[in-house]
Amino acid sequence: MVSSTTTSMPLPMAKDILLFFSLTILVSIFLLYTHFMIKWSRENKKRRKTNLPPGMSLGLPFLGETLAYLKPHKATSIGHFMDHHIKRYGKIYSSNLFGEPTIVSADAGLNRFVLQNEGRWFECSYPKSIGGILGKWSMLVLVGEMHQEMRMISLNFLSAARLRTSLLPEVERQTKLVLRSWPVESSFSAQEEAKKFTFNLMAKNIMSMDQEEAETEKLRLEYITFMKGVVSAPLNFPGTSYRKALKSRSAILKVIERKMDERLRRSYCKGMEERIEEDDLLGWALRQSNFSKEQILDLLLSLLFAGHETSSMALSLAIFFLEGCPEAVEELREEHLRIARQQEMRGQCHLSWEDYKQMEFTQCVINETLRLGNVVRFLHRKVIKDVQYKGIDIPSGWKILPVLAAVHLDPSLYEDPQQFNPWRWQSRSHLGATTPNFMPYGGGPRLCAGFELAKLEIAVFLHHLVLSYRWELAEPDEAIAYPFVDFQKGLPIKVYNIT
Repeated sequence: MVSSTTTSMPLPMAKDILLFFSLTILVSIFLLYTHFMIKWSRENKKRRKTNLPPGMSLGLPFLGETLAYLKPHKATSIGHFMDHHIKRYGKIYSSNLFGEPTIVSADAGLNRFVLQNEGRWFECSYPKSIGGILGKWSMLVLVGEMHQEMRMISLNFLSAARLRTSLLPEVERQTKLVLRSWPVESSFSAQEEAKKFTFNLMAKNIMSMDQEEAETEKLRLEYITFMKGVVSAPLNFPGTSYRKALKSRSAILKVIERKMDERLRRSYCKGMEERIEEDDLLGWALRQSNFSKEQILDLLLSLLFAGHETSSMALSLAIFFLEGCPEAVEELREEHLRIARQQEMRGQCHLSWEDYKQMEFTQCVINETLRLGNVVRFLHRKVIKDVQYKGIDIPSGWKILPVLAAVHLDPSLYEDPQQFNPWRWQSRSHLGATTPNFMPYGGGPRLCAGFELAKLEIAVFLHHLVLSYRWELAEPDEAIAYPFVDFQKGLPIKVYNIT
């Protein structure tokens, strides 16, 4: 008779192993905390020798004041943390954020100084987790010559000539497709529709993918998972949003890589002298650059991220703010009725570049939406050389955060800053993508390459929206900064045909 036995680890040995791992974790925490305290001791000694901004709260170990800084708040406000610190320390103060000694700037002059001196005294420096998910060749995290080369490819693709001849017709086509699908007198998520619109537009412009293709919808769903990871804690464990996002990133890159390989294969079949003719960013990068496959993949993914996420939220905010300002909707509708009548007189049914340039009040609405909604609330920069600004020492190695939202909502710069007032932009002194006190697209060498396309998308969408529908909120909602701006309920609205 053969007995079946199982072996197991002796209990004392299991306890010893558990004790060993527990001690290892405790020692690691102790060493990290000791390193943290030594670092902050050095920074405090440096404070006594230099004229650093006030503040410098130690906060929690490792995290500092990060959790309080990132605490969700209304997108139309700067939040309790910023408000409290500005009142206590002024518009420029020091803190411990994202594990580093940090200077926080709500000062328009310093923000402009930082952005204009990119590469000289400051450089882009986002948390490593962002680079891990967007890729090491992402334009968002690159610095120096490589960033300049990738930015130049994007600028050439988004040139004024291409905006007029290629992108304007495609933006209008995608707008009509979305608006025609809206259910009348039924509740739906305007934010979700805005995301579909901008995603399909970017997929078309980047890889010539049509929204009717099943692969486009599959890619969009992968992108939703990807985005959840971008805004999540960087915990790379099974089941976390970050781990799922990394898997979605791989799936998205496989689609882009397959498209790239198909084009290269067709090119080789036709002969090496045959040019890749697709008029999209993928074809543009293959023709105009010497980038590696990995670099092109990261470039396209980062532009899909930048072109989709910010534009869709800006459009959602415009719909939200206009719903609460019927006077602005009426003036907007009058402007677009004039343009529509001019089209009819010309015997045309599509917007021309001249039509777009006549959308003056529309541009006021867009500027006010960006000022009040602050899709991009702050930027990550690192100090690479000791520098002074108006007597304040800004030491090398520190992080510095230009908080754009704090300037846009500053009552000393804008009257009633938390009110949606597009008429404030009718003064010529406020025209343009950026002014000293208005930088929704950043500034300096890293000024958003797609800001003209973003404004075009919103203007064309609003043109057809106000001529087709009137709308109302299906239920109360508001935009919250997490720090990424998002609507709590997805911005549910109902639309009604204009009779």
